[in-house]
Amino acid sequence: MPAGFSRGSEIPIAAEWLYDHQMSESAAVIFGCSGPVITADEQAFYRDVRPWGFILFGRNIVSLDQVAELTASLRDSIGRPDAPVLIDQEGGRVQRFKPPLVPQYPSGADLGGLYLADKEAGLRAAWILSRLHAFDLLKLGITVNCLPVLDVPAPGGHEVIGSRAYGMTPEVVADMGQAACAGLKAGGMLPVIKHIPGHGRADVDTHFQLPTVAASRTELQDRDFAPFKALAGEAMAMSAHVVFSDIDPDNPATTSKTVIEDVIRDEIGFDGLLMSDDVSMNALSGDFAVRAGAILGAGCDVSLHCNGVRAEMEAVASVTPLLSGDALRRAKAVLAAFQSPDDSDEAALRDEFAGLMAAS
Repeated sequence: MPAGFSRGSEIPIAAEWLYDHQMSESAAVIFGCSGPVITADEQAFYRDVRPWGFILFGRNIVSLDQVAELTASLRDSIGRPDAPVLIDQEGGRVQRFKPPLVPQYPSGADLGGLYLADKEAGLRAAWILSRLHAFDLLKLGITVNCLPVLDVPAPGGHEVIGSRAYGMTPEVVADMGQAACAGLKAGGMLPVIKHIPGHGRADVDTHFQLPTVAASRTELQDRDFAPFKALAGEAMAMSAHVVFSDIDPDNPATTSKTVIEDVIRDEIGFDGLLMSDDVSMNALSGDFAVRAGAILGAGCDVSLHCNGVRAEMEAVASVTPLLSGDALRRAKAVLAAFQSPDDSDEAALRDEFAGLMAAS
């Protein structure tokens, strides 16, 4: 429930009813947009489809004031001021906001190197970096950051994860991931744990090809699934476009009912909002309606389409239902999970972070 809504008077009850109604009229999809401003056609499309949320990329970023105006106009287009706006702002090579708008931040591997030298310093750095992301992003209307990467790289794994990972063991990854999540939440944002149930063994880039992982389920349980199990209480997760042949040889996790129900929901114990990785990635097959239908049919709560291409979004929208049942419950739980930012001193944290990284 958004802050300020309660059952204390007639007006808040009416506001709560409107909020619940708006949520139940939201489509089970997160969309991108084509540029730094939304066009009149995009505005009309979003108004008709009513996506649950939006995601931004580098093409959408020109200046800080422009991004703040963009996020406001996206929310205005669907009449939901609480609609989540997401971004991938990890640090390292996955950082949509770049200098001079924000500093160039270190990668997960850089933070993990500090952890190996000094565990407490590494955990503190992971927390501070997420808190700094919140200082950068929340004032622009961006409320969800798609981190931490909880994938554990394996020998032979593709560099699509690579330096984005905190370390090479599930213990390091889980510890650092928990600190990163805590920092975002302290700053009034929410994290997305990714790429569940694990992307570290993939030997090809899922933007272009579908990887198949032959490791046994026992191996996966001990290494790949472990960080996600440790963070199973988080509100949101993003799926992996990866085939685990010992569990479901025919479908990537994103479109596998077996993986989603048996592994993600039951074994890992994640009951938060499960979003797909990008529908437009070539690891998935079929046209965009087929892909989106398979994603939702397998048990993802919402699909994610990132590139803002109108024809693709229309195809995705054509098979996307309104949120209902468990998906609606989880979507409401996401909005209820936001906290007010703490009273951290931004300048002091930036100085502390610089000192920690210099010492590494």
